[in-house]
Amino acid sequence: MKMKPRKLIAWTAIYIVLALLPLLITWGMRAKYPLESRSMSFEIGVACGLLGLGVLGLQCIVSGRHAWFAEGAGQDNLLQFHRQMGLFAWLLILAHPILIFLGDSTLIDYLSVSNEPLRALGLYFMLAAVTVLIVTSLWRVQLGLQYEWWRIIHSVLAFTLILAALSHALLVNYFTGNPLVQGSLILFVTLCLGFVLETRIFRPLRMRRRRWIIADNQTVPGPSSQLTLSAVGHNGLAFKPGQYAWFTVGNSPFSLQQHPFSLHSDPNNPEWLQITAQHQGDFTNSLSEERRGTPVWIEGPYGVLTRDPETTQPAIFFAGGIGITPILSILKACKSENNFARMTLIYANIDRDSILFLDEINDLERSLNLEVIHVLENPPTGWDGETGRIDEEFMNRHFDTWPKGSDYYICGPTPLMDVVEKALRSRGIPIKNIHSERFEFV
Repeated sequence: MKMKPRKLIAWTAIYIVLALLPLLITWGMRAKYPLESRSMSFEIGVACGLLGLGVLGLQCIVSGRHAWFAEGAGQDNLLQFHRQMGLFAWLLILAHPILIFLGDSTLIDYLSVSNEPLRALGLYFMLAAVTVLIVTSLWRVQLGLQYEWWRIIHSVLAFTLILAALSHALLVNYFTGNPLVQGSLILFVTLCLGFVLETRIFRPLRMRRRRWIIADNQTVPGPSSQLTLSAVGHNGLAFKPGQYAWFTVGNSPFSLQQHPFSLHSDPNNPEWLQITAQHQGDFTNSLSEERRGTPVWIEGPYGVLTRDPETTQPAIFFAGGIGITPILSILKACKSENNFARMTLIYANIDRDSILFLDEINDLERSLNLEVIHVLENPPTGWDGETGRIDEEFMNRHFDTWPKGSDYYICGPTPLMDVVEKALRSRGIPIKNIHSERFEFV
């Protein structure tokens, strides 16, 4: 499912209005209670600061995995938008004092900690905090920062940054000196921070009422851990084929160790879920040690990489490594619905031992109108299938064999997805027929 253009335009308009709200409130009160005129540079600098406050506040909503927010956009796209808006907020906060000082050099004293300690320290903190947030978010892996520590740093800095920005705006007491303006800004920030409390506090509290346990834990080729989860005292989790959820393993849903995994069990049996995590040297390796009966807490479902199991439209699936899991869920649903639409699965792996769910894929190939093409980077001796990687040369050889009007589904490592998406767009495939989801959330 993709967001329809009208809905995208509506959400974009709502976001712009909300981001501009602190600025609109302030300017609205200025029109009613005029202040002395300042230079253009000064006015733009103030506008940058108020817009920065609005953008920072909305970051709490964009990053909160709220199912209702921009439904159909995909959490991967929202995360990318969140990152871009973080950079935009940093530029606004940086431009704010520079433009003001260019417009009125007498205000340079605000940078003096001895003369204006609260204002100066607040500004320095905001610039430093936004910089740390951006650097640790964009280059967390390169910095060797563990996800759990990054999450703590990100949450604490973001929360205090928004409060510092509000305090700075109120302390200026010039454009924001009117009590109605102050009250409106406090209300705006309070509502935004309320979404943080919803994400970090109230949502885990609700999850405590829907406990799951590990019913089975097997090590499968990959190597990977395949977990079967059983609902305890509730009716399970309704999800669409291809969707994923966030999982917390352990006694408390408040744990910082939370990770997304695709659901590849039967959607018609929501009280039993299956997920598979490929061992990649981090949290995923420890899953193999989890015992039966261990509590699991689930948040979701999420995801737009879905397909109606009853549709007869031809489909081409591209998967790489663990990216097979959402596609496997879709194919299983097609089998349950006796769907014999023409489908092709192109599955890329390093070698034959890396192929996940090989027996299930072979069974689906026999049961459905499905052609399976395995692509191995390091094939065994005697391999007569595709070798190398899914690249432009591969697309050139196969593209004309696929039915016109097909839907294309892509999930796997970023290089694979980039190549396939670029190749499809260059061949004139409409955006509405290209379905993809990236799982590099953290």
